Amino acid sequence: MLKVILPDGSEKFYEKRVSPLDVASEIGAGLAKATVAAVATTSGENGEAATKTISATEPLPESGVVELRLLTKKDAEALAIMRHSCAHVMARAVMRLFKGVQLAFGPTTDNGFYYDFWKETPFTEEDFAKIEAEMAKIIQEDEPFERIEMKRDDAIELLRAAGQTLKVEHLETGLAENEVVSFYRQGEFIDLCRGPHIPSPRFIGAFKIMSTSSAYWKGDANNQPLCRIYGTAFFDKKELNEYLTQLEEAKKRDHRVLGKKHELFMVDPRVGSGLVVWLPKGAIIRKQLENFIYEELVKRDYQPVYSPVICRVELFETSGHYPYYADSQFPPITVDDGDRYLLRPMNCPLHIMVYESKPRSYRELPLRLAEFGNVHRFEQSGELSGLTRVRGFTQDDAHIFCTEEQVEDEFKNCVDMTLKVLKTMGFSDYEVRLSFRDWTSEKYVGADEVWKKAQDALERACREMDLPKLEIAEGEAAFYGPKADFIVRDCVGRKWQLGTIQLDYNLPSPERFDLKYVGADGELHQPVMIHRAPFGSFERFTGILTEHFAAAFPLWLAPEQVRVLTISEKFEDYAKKVAAKMKDAGLRVKLDLSSEKIGAKIRNGRNDLVPYLCVVGAKEEELGAVGVRGRKQGEMGAIDLDKFIADLKEENAERRL
Repeated sequence: MLKVILPDGSEKFYEKRVSPLDVASEIGAGLAKATVAAVATTSGENGEAATKTISATEPLPESGVVELRLLTKKDAEALAIMRHSCAHVMARAVMRLFKGVQLAFGPTTDNGFYYDFWKETPFTEEDFAKIEAEMAKIIQEDEPFERIEMKRDDAIELLRAAGQTLKVEHLETGLAENEVVSFYRQGEFIDLCRGPHIPSPRFIGAFKIMSTSSAYWKGDANNQPLCRIYGTAFFDKKELNEYLTQLEEAKKRDHRVLGKKHELFMVDPRVGSGLVVWLPKGAIIRKQLENFIYEELVKRDYQPVYSPVICRVELFETSGHYPYYADSQFPPITVDDGDRYLLRPMNCPLHIMVYESKPRSYRELPLRLAEFGNVHRFEQSGELSGLTRVRGFTQDDAHIFCTEEQVEDEFKNCVDMTLKVLKTMGFSDYEVRLSFRDWTSEKYVGADEVWKKAQDALERACREMDLPKLEIAEGEAAFYGPKADFIVRDCVGRKWQLGTIQLDYNLPSPERFDLKYVGADGELHQPVMIHRAPFGSFERFTGILTEHFAAAFPLWLAPEQVRVLTISEKFEDYAKKVAAKMKDAGLRVKLDLSSEKIGAKIRNGRNDLVPYLCVVGAKEEELGAVGVRGRKQGEMGAIDLDKFIADLKEENAERRL
């Protein structure tokens, strides 16, 4: 007999095999019609709970106890399930329209889905309309998604007969350990897939093919070239239209376009792909961000350090970063004496060297070391993008060495600093994702009990701080420890992962660097390490801020804070005195003494997004004032110069938005 426990605590009992959809039907026809999928939690023989998202039609266990949560389109998890099903619909449409196509993979993304295909000639935008039309037909046919399980050998024969050699290769290599695999069939279309899927296409309210690009089988440039189609889908057309409007707004805010227009940064192939050159205006923004973080570091008793950008490979072999991340690192450099050096991909091993530079006592802990550290990672060329995906970047990095008893307080302090950053930048809509280990994966280092201790400490601290929208993502932890990521939503509704805090019991362990301190009992103990970076990197953070503010930076960040404009050349001397006085007050000022008419000068200042334009003429000189036009406030009239400077200094110091 099967006992099903529902979220409200009610229980249902079944003598026969049932699916989540059967349970929903028993509750009510309306719920059955609305059920997209389900989350089922079962207990194993040793009492461990296993939670899995399953299709609404997938059979539940014949006996035992299952905690069941039915998903409708109101649940956040439902959207990704529907989008994955839409990817299958798109693949089915492509198979109908183009002969000889081979299927690769079709996962969901943050904003939709894609599917990779092998095809003799690439897809073009002219193909989109006919693919969408065929998808509409498939949705109208509303044939169910049917889950089929079969032995792996039988699956190989099925796919080989269908000419799907890529899927055959995946069964023979990637799924070689699986005795049984699953397919989903819809009409004539069948695809190797884990699922889950929606019951039928009727849940796909609106969809659109967005773009096409090249790809490689399993993401490896040495493998078969593929053609990728990106799409998106929503439960209703209104949501799709809102998303498309958001995309249009995002295009206007593209930091690559704005960065070039406002001369913030450049990436030149003669320098190297993914290597950023900060132009003077962009360098000012970065310096203001550095000053802001440095002030916080001083307040919170961090100690600054500097370390080299190139180190011996052995250091990263000890840490486990090499060869673990070898594919995303620049190749080692071998010098004449045979030593191998690596452009550092992260700063933590260097800060461990600082900790090891002398014996440590519990009285010195927590030891907080901070560095604006340059790191290099060899990102794939197709993934590089402006400031947000680069090969060389600077992290606002810090590593805290503390006792186990200090972990929660130190973690909370890191969270508090991250929240200060978000508040200062105007990111009020955010959520926190705790990335924990997948207990079935072998990629993680360290003992299970250490991981449990670390994860419990992070979750307890976050819940005590009452952080919003706390989410736990199993399998997303770093290989050495769990972490907390802060996901912010910008002013056009896009989500970005910004600050991160990682708890690490493994790098200090005897298996790695064997760090020690002398405790109050006179014995040697192992410290705990916390990695934290509120910005992540100055490059990516500046790119995100550029799009968030559409390059109209608040006064404290603006490369040019004030522009002084003369009505005619007769007032140049007074304009120079105004500018000099502002500069003496620490403001960033530019003079426009050109022969253009004042209307054109004002228009130029607005186009350059200068926060304040100060017009000077006869009246202003007589009053010792400036005629102020604020980017946000509009016409502000004549303001006494000393008062205006005092107001700007206050706005600057408070870092107002």
